[in-house]
Amino acid sequence: MADNRADTRVSMRTPLARVKGLGASGHGVEHWWLHRVTAVSNIPLIIAFVIIVAALAGSGYEEAVSIVSHPLVAIVLILAVVSVTNHMRMGMQIIIEDYVHDKGLKIAAVIANNFYAVIVAVACLYAILKVSLGRILI
Repeated sequence: MADNRADTRVSMRTPLARVKGLGASGHGVEHWWLHRVTAVSNIPLIIAFVIIVAALAGSGYEEAVSIVSHPLVAIVLILAVVSVTNHMRMGMQIIIEDYVHDKGLKIAAVIANNFYAVIVAVACLYAILKVSLGRILI
């Protein structure tokens, strides 16, 4: 015989939180999902990066510039930099949020992490664009 009683479990979540699907931190699964998406996208991008670096091994300066100047190679390198630095930033943020308990130190560490990731990404992107567009602009 089926039990037709109403579910009497008490939820600690507000009705708005249940509707939005947000977790305790207010971010929901968006951060988790984006971290997994960048992890999966990093697989082919890192494989392509290794192939590009292997192709550059033993080549002279002009040949290396020629390889990196190819639009497809430059785009793959740019995508790799964006995906890897974003994945790195999110991974470190998870570690900071889980293991740094002082609120002020946590905020400072997250801000420093974001600045570090942006600096690394901008430096890499500048180098790729300088090499790949340098032949066009000169």
